[in-house]
Amino acid sequence: MGKAARLHRSRRIDPKPIDSSISITDLVDRTFLAYNAARLREACQLFSRKMLEPDVTIGVSLTGALTPAGLGIAALIPLIENGMVDWITSTGANLYHDTHFGIGLDMHVGTPFVDDVTLREEGVVRIYDIFFDYTVLLETDAFYRQVMVAPEFQQAMSTAEFHYRIGAYVRERERVLGVGRRSLLAAAHECGVPIYTSSPGDSSIGMNVAALALTGNRLCFDVSRDVNETAAIVLDAKRGGGRSAVLMLGGGSPKNFMLQTEPQIQEVLGIAEKGHDFFIQITDARPDTGGLSGATPGEAVSWGKVDPNALPDTVVCYLDTTVALPVLTAYALANHAPRPHKRLYDRREAMLGTLSSEYAAARAREK
Repeated sequence: MGKAARLHRSRRIDPKPIDSSISITDLVDRTFLAYNAARLREACQLFSRKMLEPDVTIGVSLTGALTPAGLGIAALIPLIENGMVDWITSTGANLYHDTHFGIGLDMHVGTPFVDDVTLREEGVVRIYDIFFDYTVLLETDAFYRQVMVAPEFQQAMSTAEFHYRIGAYVRERERVLGVGRRSLLAAAHECGVPIYTSSPGDSSIGMNVAALALTGNRLCFDVSRDVNETAAIVLDAKRGGGRSAVLMLGGGSPKNFMLQTEPQIQEVLGIAEKGHDFFIQITDARPDTGGLSGATPGEAVSWGKVDPNALPDTVVCYLDTTVALPVLTAYALANHAPRPHKRLYDRREAMLGTLSSEYAAARAREK
């Protein structure tokens, strides 16, 4: 391509001045023209124009302290309620802190420029610039321990089943307190959105499960079922003639747990598949250190996690999620109608049946 052709095909940078009447759509489309603003524009457009098509199953991974900052209430719950999230992988910490809001406990705007020794003496806990009373932890622990001794929890279960059952209790607490919808656990329960935790022991929820085990409580997490259920969700999306999309907010274990569904299908189970069809990641991690959080869509192709033909429909935005997610949510709600809920939680057994059948057929072919 010559210089003239390249410039002719490129959009001119000539935005209209921002004024008080600008909409979120115009702000993104007209003024996010370069650097990571441009990547965020591309992510907003990819999400709204392609990923929200009816045949696409959308998984969202949550890493970093998003719910303490209010992003559960502000962004994730609206996306869930409008059918724009079909399944989730999350750190346990995000779900634990999400519970504070649903059971009527408060988080406060603070400052990182403070003496933490003084905060400890005052009984104030800090997450960077978020403050909350130490008793919030104790009351949330007490809530979980009280619920988890119920008969319905005396068994091994997937983390999706655990979170679905917990979501019913949080939803009821919201109703009794009259606080409105404040918990994504409760919203996911109502909308049939399964939530998985890739490292269930790595949070205060898992710590309380471990504490109860010392007294004979029989609740434990079936992590193998988690691996197979998430793979079954992706396979079901493809076998139904649809496509699979991933929106990764941060990196780490939840990102890998969502992406490893395709290697589980292809590499481990031996089922023919090509990888996820759409890929958006919001991250502040560099790729050149070899860390998972910075791994690019191209690198994911080499593992079979992303369909090689899907690379044009991938975006990595190097930006703080607390900045990007509210913008993406507002843009999606302004530009796409709500989607019917797929209620994947209700279909877990059927999807596992399909996965098991295809695995058996793959093994038979190997013999």
